[in-house]
Amino acid sequence: MYTRFASLRQLAAIFILTVLAPTAAQSEENQSEAESTDTAGWTAIVRNSPYWVSQGVYTNILTIRRWVLKESGYCSNTDRHILFDMRGQFLGWISNGATSAATQQRLNDTRQAQHAKGVTDEWIAGSATTNGYPFALACDQPHVDLDLAVGRYLGARSRDRVWGAWDDLSFATRENPGSLHDALMYIVQLRSEQSRYTLPAVLPRYLAGQILIESGGQARAHSRADAKGILQLSPSALNDCQIKPQNYWHRLAQIDCALRLMHQNARNLQPAFTERFGHLPEDKRNELFVLLLVQAYHGGAGRVQALLDDETLAKPAEYFAANHERFTAGDIAFGMVFHNLGRDRLGLASLYYVADVQLATEALCRTSTLESEEFCAWK
Repeated sequence: MYTRFASLRQLAAIFILTVLAPTAAQSEENQSEAESTDTAGWTAIVRNSPYWVSQGVYTNILTIRRWVLKESGYCSNTDRHILFDMRGQFLGWISNGATSAATQQRLNDTRQAQHAKGVTDEWIAGSATTNGYPFALACDQPHVDLDLAVGRYLGARSRDRVWGAWDDLSFATRENPGSLHDALMYIVQLRSEQSRYTLPAVLPRYLAGQILIESGGQARAHSRADAKGILQLSPSALNDCQIKPQNYWHRLAQIDCALRLMHQNARNLQPAFTERFGHLPEDKRNELFVLLLVQAYHGGAGRVQALLDDETLAKPAEYFAANHERFTAGDIAFGMVFHNLGRDRLGLASLYYVADVQLATEALCRTSTLESEEFCAWK
């Protein structure tokens, strides 16, 4: 469901939610979910890295993604690439070359120079079809304008407000429409009262963040992969929710369907998660579970399930469960993915998505409208 738009930055009119393949100007650093069996290249560095390197990775990735989302820090000039290591630590930046090939050469030259100076223990040359190491990320990417998206979500303009009916839902009126936020909270409360969906208490905040990242709050967002609406649901997911094609973009239906999918994912993942991480302190356990649910929305519950119980893919989770005191919930969630990069179609975009959703929720909770609400209570 994640798109490169969701990865970030300036909303480009009609392309706002388009899933794009790497372009000439955006080569290795923007590959997404690429599966690789090349254990002699960058994946060898991942495979050989000790699990402890995931200490601090969550905060580090949030930092570099914040630069990209907000066009700040080392991405205040978007004509750059930033380089970072396996812990998500920023290592340096380059100005882009005049062509894709020139940019790629600068990246590789910088990697080699950093290795020669002892900044990194290893380096791998990248190309337009394979990642290099240290990892690289373009500052200039299709992205959501968070300020504009937050305004849509909070109904700052009348055209962004919602009213209508779906299934047994009836929200606001034509004369007095409400915000997407009010619609989300209305549906969450009603479904909770009906005991239809059982979800972690903090999940609505993350679902709100997903609305910002998936679509920027735009009702008619539509990707090349045929994902639709504010939550970029696929036709198969919409059909599973018994939504007819003429209602695919219905915002109440989209929210209700996403909650249903989250409920199904939570129910399916809970046994394996509890077996693996049930001994963690409650707050930490709950935060980790929510981050994995966000990951499941992006890449599928089956893939997250494998990270918990597959003989090979669950080895990082086994380590983190036994040594959880040394890692935050975010470090564990990211470490489970990082140490499996290149397997089961897991790529850096898997980490970027969760980071972007976290940053979007923080942006929402900095607004005067929501900062004092229980919705933004972090425990």
